[in-house]
Amino acid sequence: YNNGSTDNYAEFLKPYVDAGIVTLIDWPGTTMQMPVYNDALERFRFFCRYMAFIDLDEFIFPKTGQSIVELVDEIFSSDSTAATLRINWQYFGSNGHETADLSRGVLERFTRRAPTDWVIWAQDENDFTKGNVYTKSIVNPRRTDYFVNAHLAIYLKGFKPINSNGEKINREGNYPVTADKIVINHYYTKSREEYSWKITRSDVCFQVNPKNMSRFILHDRNEVFDDGILTYRASRAQSFQLTDEAHRFARVEKVLIDTLTAQSPFDAPAEFFTGKIETFLTCHKLAEVLDVRIGDRAAEEFALVWLYQTLNLSPKITYAEFQLFLKVLPEILSRPSALTKKIFQLTCDVLIPAFCKVMKEQSHWEARNHLLELQKFLRLIK
Repeated sequence: YNNGSTDNYAEFLKPYVDAGIVTLIDWPGTTMQMPVYNDALERFRFFCRYMAFIDLDEFIFPKTGQSIVELVDEIFSSDSTAATLRINWQYFGSNGHETADLSRGVLERFTRRAPTDWVIWAQDENDFTKGNVYTKSIVNPRRTDYFVNAHLAIYLKGFKPINSNGEKINREGNYPVTADKIVINHYYTKSREEYSWKITRSDVCFQVNPKNMSRFILHDRNEVFDDGILTYRASRAQSFQLTDEAHRFARVEKVLIDTLTAQSPFDAPAEFFTGKIETFLTCHKLAEVLDVRIGDRAAEEFALVWLYQTLNLSPKITYAEFQLFLKVLPEILSRPSALTKKIFQLTCDVLIPAFCKVMKEQSHWEARNHLLELQKFLRLIK
């Protein structure tokens, strides 16, 4: 996301955009970090297994030698209710550099950091905690509702954030600092000159830029030599292969068609549909965007049939599944298909009343009231 850059970013990114590696979105305005985060969640929710929400001065560093995805897969596999892997920061200092040597990369120039567990706790309500206690997230976007701030998201009901040890995290930070499997190297200060540039520009979170040179002094920590990320990068580069965009699309298209045609949605037993809402919402979105056809019919129609059957026949639909479905319902209803009318009717007549009843029994008044308001809205547009 480009938020008012004034350098040659477009020229620099063009080869990556042309190769399909980078999607560049212009997003003007002030204090736009959370709008951007939440737009990314909604826009790409069904297009990637995981999404990492990090800044340009942050680099994910798996210390196990695995790829990021391999390690996240491994950590998530231990807990079916995990929505997010929260990763602790490791603050890197200036290495004593006064001026910006832009002929070399950030990872090469800054190899000294604060101690692993460096934290300065807030002393009063006007202060805030500083240091490596803070985390950034790699999320499963289909289990994540929205971001509150750069360090904290709200998840669909029943899902939670965990650290790399599989332990639940309740706040923006994770303490004790967990740094044995994976960390985020945070190059907050860089050189003194580069930090001075931060002071003069606008901020993505605050109306008034809070950065000043006292923050540079506080965060310029260089006690520990750590060039592990360079070794990691070199080892990964030896086995890294980038699949071109055509092959990626072909792979996704094959999986999509196989999923939608493995059997008939009218012959599958009711228990087959348990837990399948995410699958067929994903299929619908991919089929729509890729414009895939199965025989003489659009794959999107196949996906809608499966989705309707899942909503109608599944013995159990969780509230999280229903939340995910409601997120995309307006888009589904905008599609020109007779099936969307049936999905609309089923939602109004069966699904919302059923979930209102459950929420009432559980005394979950906020959720129940939300569903009742939605029900009124759907009746209005009927």
